[in-house]
Amino acid sequence: MKMTKSIKLVSLASASLLLAACGSDDSADSGDEKLGEKLNYTITGIEPGAGITATTERALEEYDNLDGWELETSSTAGMMGQLDSAIDNEEPLVITGWTPHYMFEQYDLKFLEDPEGVYGEPEFVHTMAREGFESDMPEAYAIMDNFSWEVEDMQGIMLAAQDMDFDEAASNWVEENQDMVDSWTEGIDEGDGQELELGSYPWDSERASSAVLSQVLSDHGFDVTVNTVDPSILFQALAQGEVDVTAAPWLPTTQGAYLEEYGDDIVDMGPNMEGTVIGVVVPEYMDIDSIADLKPAE
Repeated sequence: MKMTKSIKLVSLASASLLLAACGSDDSADSGDEKLGEKLNYTITGIEPGAGITATTERALEEYDNLDGWELETSSTAGMMGQLDSAIDNEEPLVITGWTPHYMFEQYDLKFLEDPEGVYGEPEFVHTMAREGFESDMPEAYAIMDNFSWEVEDMQGIMLAAQDMDFDEAASNWVEENQDMVDSWTEGIDEGDGQELELGSYPWDSERASSAVLSQVLSDHGFDVTVNTVDPSILFQALAQGEVDVTAAPWLPTTQGAYLEEYGDDIVDMGPNMEGTVIGVVVPEYMDIDSIADLKPAE
């Protein structure tokens, strides 16, 4: 009979205890039978409302070898703090991860193979709007419909924002990529100061895109407010017309459940980025390559 897998909220204090439990003795050799014990049979996650959190909960059920493992959620910042410490001490750590993210610029990391296919294929980031947005603000709709960029663009802003605020990093990116920005706005009339509610998530990837779009839309005559909320709240707000537009949703896996729930009342404008990946991530120095290699709790 399978042991129960649960999701637990953890504080920074318990995160510190987790790192202490990992220890440093021979920890880079993570292929031994004691890896799960060193990690307290824990995968370190991010916010409870994140799509990758729900997907990892499903992975705990799909993989028989993960009996007794748990997903501990905290925040993206909390997870990054644990990753920084683990890398500094060359200790083992298993986290939920995704690209684009600046951690892949900072450290040598790898996704574990997912033979059960729980995390799906590489995903797309979509632009979505409330019903009536196109008729109410056709110029803003056209800009958002034209918006498209690459993983490397977003990741570059995220990395730059480690040394400055996101608005400055986005402004520098816009200046350096003016030809791309012009392709989003070319031939579109200026707005007339209309107020626009741009939805986003509290993660660095979406802070990057919302900072860029806020600047581009503001420069084109719109009064932009960025509303940063968890995915479930954003989808509901779009469906209820409380947010005008967003460039944040990851599909089909990460936030697919929310689209199924609210999609009838939301306009999906299509992908603005392709090639995003979610899954289970470990430092490159760990001697493990697949989720299936993890051992069940004794």
